[in-house]
Formats: sequence, C-alpha cells, structure tokens
Amino acid sequence: MKNNVTIKDVAKLAGVSISTVSRVINDSKPVTDEVKQRVLDVIKETGYVPNPLARSLVTKKSNLLGVIVPEMSDSFVSEVVNGIECVAKMYGYDILLANTYSEKDQELKSIELLKAKQVEGIVMISWTLDEDHIELINNSSIPAAYISKTAQKFDVYTVCTNNEDATYNMTKYLIDKGHKDIALIMTSEADTILESERRSGYERALTENDINLNQDLIKYGNTDYNSGYKAMMDLLDKNIKPDAVFVTGDEAAIGAINAIFDKGYKVPEDISVAGYNNSKLSKIYRPKLTTVGQPLYDMGAVAMRMVIKIINGDALEEKKFVLPYEIVERESVIDRK
Repeated sequence: MKNNVTIKDVAKLAGVSISTVSRVINDSKPVTDEVKQRVLDVIKETGYVPNPLARSLVTKKSNLLGVIVPEMSDSFVSEVVNGIECVAKMYGYDILLANTYSEKDQELKSIELLKAKQVEGIVMISWTLDEDHIELINNSSIPAAYISKTAQKFDVYTVCTNNEDATYNMTKYLIDKGHKDIALIMTSEADTILESERRSGYERALTENDINLNQDLIKYGNTDYNSGYKAMMDLLDKNIKPDAVFVTGDEAAIGAINAIFDKGYKVPEDISVAGYNNSKLSKIYRPKLTTVGQPLYDMGAVAMRMVIKIINGDALEEKKFVLPYEIVERESVIDRK
C-alpha cells in the first residue's frame, strides 16, 4: 500500500463509506461492531494516520494548548513550563510554545497565531500583562490562565504566591541573622501590584524592627544576571556597602554575587545575599543561594489544570490561586549575631 494512505483508500478497502470511516475514527456516531472492527483492521494494515486538522473539525477538539512565554531561557520560565507540559501530557494534550522575548507586539501576534492553530486553551506567562492581551484572548473565546507580575490587576484566572508576606519574611530573616543595612534590588522598574507588595513587605519588616528606611539601598533592574550585576555595582561604586542584599530574582542575585566578588568582597563573609524563586541555579551556584522558594513547577501545573477545567466546564472556586512559599536557607547568608 502506498505511504500516503487517505481516508478514501481506507473506505474502499473496508467496503464502507468515507463518513463511516470518519465515525469510527472520531467515535462520533455509532456503527456496528463488525463494521468498526473491519475499518480498524484496514487502518492497522495500511498504517493510515488521520489528518489532525480534519479530525478537529469533526470533533471540535484540536487537543492543542498554547503556552506563551517571555523568555524560554529564563530559569523561572523553564521550570514553570515543565509543570505546564507535564499536566498537558497527563490529559492528552500537545503544547504549542510561543517565545516572545518580552516584546508586546510579539505576544499579541502569538495569541493570534495560537487562535489560528485552534488551540483549546492558553497559559500565558508575561512580565507585563495588560488589557490588550486579555481583550484579545477574551475576544477569541479561548480559556486562559495567566502567570504574571501584573495579572492581579485584572479579573482573570491566575496563579501566584503571597509576595508581600514572602518579602517581609525574607527581610525579617536577614534582620534576625543580625543584618541591619539591607539593600533591596527589585527585578522590575514597573509600578505594578507585585512590586508594590514586595516593597511593602520589605518596608514593614524594617519598621517593625526599628530600622530606618534608606532609599539609597533600594535599586531597580530586571530579572537577568546582567541587571543584578549592574545594580550591585551601582551600590558599591557609590561606596555603599550593605550588610546584606535581597534580590527579588535568583539570576539577578547571582549577578549581584559576582559584582561583590569583582569588588574584592566575599559572600557571605562581607555581604550576605538572598534571592527569590528557588530556581535550579540557586542550588548549583557557589555559594548556594538562600532564597524565597516559590513552587515553580506547581505554578505551571496548577495554571494548566485551571485551563483544562475551564475547557471541560468544571467549576473553579477561585480565579486567583495562591500557592505556599518557603524560606530556603543555604550558604549565601551568614549569621552576624
């Protein structure tokens, strides 16, 4: 039999109509057991593979889910995507991944592309989610869940942790270890709810422990290594040497550690460093990084489960799913007491 077997070939060999073959493949309408077995035998003998697009038109299911990410090489993103992909496979879905490099135009194009590919749902990871993204997805009637610093501003399905509490507790942890001059390097310059919550947690911990807020100790950057390195260098170049530095992203925290080393200081002997996320990098870098542990895999898994539940018409009690965090103690923080 020729390699490119068609549904017409299967129908002819089985002695049935094309529509009957379609019913057997898609299990859309009943046929007799004898006819069904005959068709299945022909499919097995010929190696016929149904056209997925044609099948989706019949079943109204593509078994495709879209995932939009800002930067696949980012350690936060890659670990979240692992959770997304695992749950998708568990439920029999394939993933279409769109890497946007944090460019809004590319994010919007990716939404349109996934719509054209007839995905049944979308998980979107975006550093800066706004009304344009949400409106485009809503107008497409595609179920979606979001993991984003700015998602909490909107009435959407989202997965997060309690950023205010986490930042408060890490700052307090550093204070309890005897640190008073604690720098905060924020991994975003945007005025978002997330940044506001993290700064609020930092300031609350200082206030409760009678430590004056020093604006010179607060720097802004981005999530990547170079941003953390530059922010730390800016502090040290101004002869500002804090007891500890809390960086709200692990990659940026590692950049800060290298800036400290390049200035001739040691971590944690001279300056303690704490990060945020508990990504794989935090476990393998030296010194191993003390960090706020977010369940990155679980964030992706929960977001995907939310989307699949919406697709299946299952009820969701909450639109905002808050996952627990932990303070992960490692080598980059010293006890100064």
